[in-house]
Amino acid sequence: MIHSILPVGVLQCNCSIIGDEQTREAMVIDPGADVTRILDLVRRHELTVKQIVITHGHIDHIGGAMKLKQATGAPILMNQADTEQFKLLDVQAQWIGVPTPEAPTIDQPLADGTTLRIGSQEATVLHTPGHTAGSISLYFPAQQKLIAGDTLFAGSIGRTDLPGGDFDTIMRSLHTRLLALPDDTEVVPGHGPGTTIGEERESNPFLRSKR
Repeated sequence: MIHSILPVGVLQCNCSIIGDEQTREAMVIDPGADVTRILDLVRRHELTVKQIVITHGHIDHIGGAMKLKQATGAPILMNQADTEQFKLLDVQAQWIGVPTPEAPTIDQPLADGTTLRIGSQEATVLHTPGHTAGSISLYFPAQQKLIAGDTLFAGSIGRTDLPGGDFDTIMRSLHTRLLALPDDTEVVPGHGPGTTIGEERESNPFLRSKR
């Protein structure tokens, strides 16, 4: 597997580029901004973008999705429960001081348990609501790698005080979906440094307090 992580935009969202070494097919996860930099990295790896996957509908994760779609022709995949977030793009843009991006069109809705494939690389969609109603995580079982969006961070969890957020719901998602994964699962959060499920189980104050 080819996996490059590129922090993009004002809020430094971790955009992941996942590629298959044989077919050179790729998915781009959370292209929140800086599409030119994303495309440069795709070209450097000699990849062809086949899917654009969005973990949730906040501006810092979707801001560049339509530009990337126009540049590559790749479809946008996302959970439909977060289309409500598109109504707030103007407000979110004002919060972080950027122009309002074009709201993405969802070409393939993502439900819990959906399998995504890029060449021989395979991921399972985990619906992990709480940060938003439609938040998802992507689990690559062969690599024991989790793209967690803004559900789980190193030492913290996703905020739940924004529209669509709910603390009890995110705690259920964390305990029933993410903490059910093996301890050595590598976690790529939506922002900040990586971690593992085992590290968060032992040291994350939000998760320790709920044992």
